[in-house]
Amino acid sequence: MTNRTRHAGRWTLEDRFASPWHYLPAEIAPGTAGLRVELGYDRAEGAVLDLGCLGPDGFRGWSGSARESFVITAEAATPGYLPGRIQAGTWQVMIGLHRVPPGGVRFRLTVEASPRGGSMPLPPARPAPPAPTNRPPRRELPAGRGLRWLAGDLHTHTEHSDGALTVGELAALAAARGLDFIAVTDHNTVSHHAELPGAGRRYGITLLPGQEVTTDGGHAGALGTLGWIDFRGEPDDWLAATEAGGGLLSVNHPFAGPLSWVRPMRRRPPLAEVWHPSWLDLRWTIPLAWWLAWDASAIPVGGSDWHRNGSDAPPGRPTTWVQCAGNDPADVLDGLRAGRVAISADRDGPVLLRCDEELVAVAADGTTLSGPRGPYARVRGDLAGLGGAAGPHRLLDGRGAALALSP
Repeated sequence: MTNRTRHAGRWTLEDRFASPWHYLPAEIAPGTAGLRVELGYDRAEGAVLDLGCLGPDGFRGWSGSARESFVITAEAATPGYLPGRIQAGTWQVMIGLHRVPPGGVRFRLTVEASPRGGSMPLPPARPAPPAPTNRPPRRELPAGRGLRWLAGDLHTHTEHSDGALTVGELAALAAARGLDFIAVTDHNTVSHHAELPGAGRRYGITLLPGQEVTTDGGHAGALGTLGWIDFRGEPDDWLAATEAGGGLLSVNHPFAGPLSWVRPMRRRPPLAEVWHPSWLDLRWTIPLAWWLAWDASAIPVGGSDWHRNGSDAPPGRPTTWVQCAGNDPADVLDGLRAGRVAISADRDGPVLLRCDEELVAVAADGTTLSGPRGPYARVRGDLAGLGGAAGPHRLLDGRGAALALSP
């Protein structure tokens, strides 16, 4: 017999001021085979509630405001949530009070617990993975001995948070665009990590595990084979947890309107997402000003923040190039950690990189080289050595818009 737990009430601004996150308990009996959770609320006046789940042993999933229901069973779960044994004890449905209007927001929540042998809740059926497609030839750029430049994107999303595609569909799309790697960084969850190795092999692309730690005061990309990073903690805690797992943390889109970074930190993360679609006019020097003021030693990276076709920049726009000794996720992390990085507006355009300490411009004939003191040289030829000038440099087009960046 299915057991139901129900909650209803109204969240107020005072609740939001007390904490962004609140918890609604459900006592789950031994022998439970599956859970189904449904949230309903009044969206009048712009209310937005987030949804997640904690089991007796910890994190079991997060979907933010992208979903209003989820299912967890031993064998399968709604994307964003972790399948596995349904432990007996107190489960907590996490409610994030993302936006609460002055008059509050009414809600109702139902938790259905199905016993073994009973009518089982089932997550939505998953689409068949797309067939692999021919990818463009890899782009060979001047690199140090034993190294190779890989083209990638360090910020993408799937159906495991608020993206539109499955992991396989995203991998196929990125490979078809000629990328060698992408980081899959779904919001506040790691449920996608289990799918990455298989999808990477199928489509011939390196899929780097990631999580975008997402809060009202800023987003951060945790890269590497890590456990769940608890977004309810402080950014310094995110950094410590990422470092303990051998990963890297990036401040994401730090100047993106209401999603800008405003969280204080005692220590700076090693990476900064300087190039992001929120850089609306590539003539602006806002990203450089922020980066140099935040921490000039932070390694600049780029990410498309891809969610779905038609509303976002495609994967690889911008492209983050990483000079690597191999093409495993660990090789990409090693290259990032060492600062062997360059960013270009897209995968096939002009690139400015460092090879054996010399600046080299590729496919950049006629562009302008700009250094710490501004523009100072015209690039001649499709492969131009530009000396060993120190500091961040950019390639600019005739309007002064950035085409490429090298730290």
